[in-house]
Amino acid sequence: MKRIILVAGLVAIISSVCTAFILQYAGIGHPVVKVEQFSGAPTHSVLYSKGEDGQMVPLDFTGTSEKVMNAVVYIQSSHKLSKREMGGFDSQNLPDPFREFFHDRGFSPFFQQPQDGNGQPPVAMGAGSGVIINEKGYIVTNNHVIDNADDIEVTLHDNRTFKATVVGADPATDLALIQIRAEDLPTLPMANSDEVKVGEWVLAVGNPFNLNSTVTAGIVSAKARNINIVKDQYAVESFIQTDAAINPGNSGGALVNLDGQLVGINTAIASPTGSYSGYGFAVPSNIVAKVIKDLLAYGNVQRGYLGAMIRDVNSQLAREKSLALSEGVYVDSLVGNSAAAKAGIQAGDVIVEVEGSPVKKAPELQEMIARHHPGDELAIKVNRNGQVKAFNVRLNNREGDDNLIASRKSEVFSKLGAEFKAIDAATARKLDVAGGVRVEKLFPGKLRNQTDMREGFIITSADGQKVSTPEELEKVLKNKQGGVMLEGVYEDLPGIYYYAFGMDS
Repeated sequence: MKRIILVAGLVAIISSVCTAFILQYAGIGHPVVKVEQFSGAPTHSVLYSKGEDGQMVPLDFTGTSEKVMNAVVYIQSSHKLSKREMGGFDSQNLPDPFREFFHDRGFSPFFQQPQDGNGQPPVAMGAGSGVIINEKGYIVTNNHVIDNADDIEVTLHDNRTFKATVVGADPATDLALIQIRAEDLPTLPMANSDEVKVGEWVLAVGNPFNLNSTVTAGIVSAKARNINIVKDQYAVESFIQTDAAINPGNSGGALVNLDGQLVGINTAIASPTGSYSGYGFAVPSNIVAKVIKDLLAYGNVQRGYLGAMIRDVNSQLAREKSLALSEGVYVDSLVGNSAAAKAGIQAGDVIVEVEGSPVKKAPELQEMIARHHPGDELAIKVNRNGQVKAFNVRLNNREGDDNLIASRKSEVFSKLGAEFKAIDAATARKLDVAGGVRVEKLFPGKLRNQTDMREGFIITSADGQKVSTPEELEKVLKNKQGGVMLEGVYEDLPGIYYYAFGMDS
């Protein structure tokens, strides 16, 4: 009996061993993992970073996280949709940043259309992040977070909530500046993004999927990336690319170095689904600083332009054009009477240096130029037929001269919540009007809250008085009390339109 049991036991052991052998080498089941147990102190996998004194120290994100989280805020925005806006609405027509960064309960990534039995207009809801940049309550975020918003609410890390107003926006970089009325606010200092290195550790801080104060870690994967996501005629894209996880709701949040300094504003993700799948993109802090400074000083961004159509030099272009170099920025063509043309730069030149700094890619050149004002002179070097030539280029504004563009902001216009610009003679002739003032941009204010007006409306008269310039419009409305009637036209719609609202309501 004992022999039978022993034989059975040996058969079971041999069978188990054979089965394990067959499963492992036939590829069936999970691979065998060898586990060993050691006595003594446990071992840990530790990452290291270089400290301030140059010595290697264990990598620790806790101090940086504690330092920066208080300065990152949660932003909620809402916009009542007009009948015109709801007509033929299709969420797929939204700009990419909306689809990629905003999340809601199923109608679309940004818009929701509640069922309201009281006949109230449907409301578009959005959420994102922002960064407090000074104690006066100025917060930088993405333009697409607050664009078209009637109401903006900011929640601080300590859960205090404030209404925010729009100071200004720059669609070309997808940046905006808003303000809340609060004191003793934590802030984030800005780093010099030129000094950020590929491979450097960074943290992304924001509110993905409404999960407030979320911190993720990664490295700088690349610099000067252009992904063609900013839908603006004068778009400036020179993103910092990172593998730190960025998801819907992170838009407008902070990308910081391990010293707790702002190196970028998180803006976009490379994703087929709208959620994190490897890479995020942030506007460099040096661009952010320029935009903020201009919005506070001028009410708009004073940006210089070369007036050239450009592209990267690569091996294919070098062969095609018989170029003597394989990197730089190729000048395809020039705008007539542009800054570059007046300085002597020609089509076919390869721009290789600006102000002593080498230029290897078109986004780098874009960023360098965008940091300067109209009228600024830059030393630019080009390679022309194998020879290096130097030029001093005096930058133009987008209207073709080298003057600063006067701000359209005023107390009256801030109350209206709009930016205005006079139409040119050709547009006036086309519309058969003596002149007019176009509504370039609408922000939260009386026009949006009390009327159905949309951007592009051309005001031809205010309270029966003809207006042809923003200054004339401001003069009519400056001391106005009670109701106001604006008359005008749209370029893409027939007929005359009238909008009434109250100045003192």
